[in-house]
Amino acid sequence: MVEHTQHQDNITIRSTKRFRWTTADIAVAAALGIAAGIIFWGFNFAYASISPILGGLLPGFASILHAVWYFSGTLAVLILRKPGAAVFVNLVGCAAEMLLGNSFSFGFIFLSAALQGLFAELPFALTRYRVFNLPISVVSGVCTALEYGVYLMLFRYQGVAFFSPRGIVHMVSEVVGGALIAGVGSWYLYRAIAKTGVLDHFASGRAVRAAVRAEGQR
Repeated sequence: MVEHTQHQDNITIRSTKRFRWTTADIAVAAALGIAAGIIFWGFNFAYASISPILGGLLPGFASILHAVWYFSGTLAVLILRKPGAAVFVNLVGCAAEMLLGNSFSFGFIFLSAALQGLFAELPFALTRYRVFNLPISVVSGVCTALEYGVYLMLFRYQGVAFFSPRGIVHMVSEVVGGALIAGVGSWYLYRAIAKTGVLDHFASGRAVRAAVRAEGQR
């Protein structure tokens, strides 16, 4: 009974250490958030030019590109593997974007970034931050897409009915974009970053480097 209790205590201690944020975690998360904010800001201009074209082809289709604004949540959890990583990085990115200049209100961007982070983390949280692979990355992207798609319908596209042709195209496009850009895109971006060696001090980086070495020995 005593040994069993000690074993349980050891598991709890390891879990606590695994979830604890270090100075390195905070530094990388901040850098990642600032980089994401610059991407968000730049994409604002690209989207303003591209969305009318896509919308002209099929109303609501431009939503397939929205994941460029929320890929950072999934990427953050893949790299940092800590609770709150997606929310932290999204909020830093939101602040960086607002400092550079944004036509949207701060309240809209801040609330949207926080919600995106929460939904991006949901699949990882359900695995207790133990599973990090392509399928769960895609699920993370889809969860964020569903949240953001509904958020836009409620606060930006109030005149569009959920089950109207435009509403359906918007939601389907949002989910496809979330799966491909925030899910698949973030997964391969994370692996590309890890292969450079800059993440070798993190479990996420060591996992990729070990996988690369194993593949090279086959």
